[in-house]
Amino acid sequence: MRFTDKVAIITGAASGIGLATAKRFVSEGARVVIADIDEQKARAAADEVKTAGAPLAIGIGCDVSNEAAVEHTVTQTFEQCGRLDVVVNNAGLMVFKPIVEQNGEDFLKILNVDLLGAFYFTKQAFLRMKPGSAIVNISSIHAVETEPLVASYAAAKAALLSLTRSSALEAKALGIRVNAILPGAVDTPMLWNNPNVLSGVEKIDPADVGHPEDIAATIAYLASDDAKFVQGAALRVDGGRLSRL
Repeated sequence: MRFTDKVAIITGAASGIGLATAKRFVSEGARVVIADIDEQKARAAADEVKTAGAPLAIGIGCDVSNEAAVEHTVTQTFEQCGRLDVVVNNAGLMVFKPIVEQNGEDFLKILNVDLLGAFYFTKQAFLRMKPGSAIVNISSIHAVETEPLVASYAAAKAALLSLTRSSALEAKALGIRVNAILPGAVDTPMLWNNPNVLSGVEKIDPADVGHPEDIAATIAYLASDDAKFVQGAALRVDGGRLSRL
C-alpha cells in the first residue's frame, strides 16, 4: 500500500485516465480529490471511487485555467484532508482545426488548460506541499511526434515537458519530485473522436492502443517512493508505437 494516509489531487478525473488514476491510488490506500471542470461529474466520480473502496474521495469543480479556482481547490483539500502529497496534472483540452482557421483566442484556450493549469497547480504545490511529495504531469506523444490539425495541443504538451524539467530543478531543493509521462493511443473518447482517426488519415493498430489503467499504473509508480530517484523525467507510455520506423 504505497499511498496509505496520503492525499492526491487528480485533475480532469471525472472520466478516462484521470478516473482510472483515482481508482489506482485508492487501491493503494490514498485519499483522493477529483478535480474537474464539471462539478456534478466530479462528485459522481468521487461517489464511484468511494464505492471502489476509497477511504475518502472528494469531488470539486475546478477550472484549471483559472488560478483562483486552482488555489481554492488546494485550500479545500487541506481543509478537508489536512495534507497534500501528490498532484496529477491530467486535465487536458484538444481541438482539431487547421492553423489557418485558428486565432490567438483559439490557441490560448488550449494553452490555458493544458499548460497553465499545470503551472498553477505546480505553484500551489511548491508553496504548500512537504518534502517527499510528487507531481506527475500528463503530457502526450504529440509533444515529440504529431499530426495535422492539433498544433495548439502539440505545442502545449511540448511546453509541458519543458515546464516539467524547469519545475524539477526548483523542486529538488524543496524535496518534491516532478516528472511527466507521454501517453500514446489510449482507449478513451479523445482517441476515437479524433477526426484523423475517423477519416483514416491516422491508422490505429489495435495492438498499439492502451487502457487508462495502463497509464494510471505508470502515474502511480512516478508518484510513489519507488521512483524516489526519478526527477525531471519524461517517460513514454505508448506500447512501443513510436519505436517503429
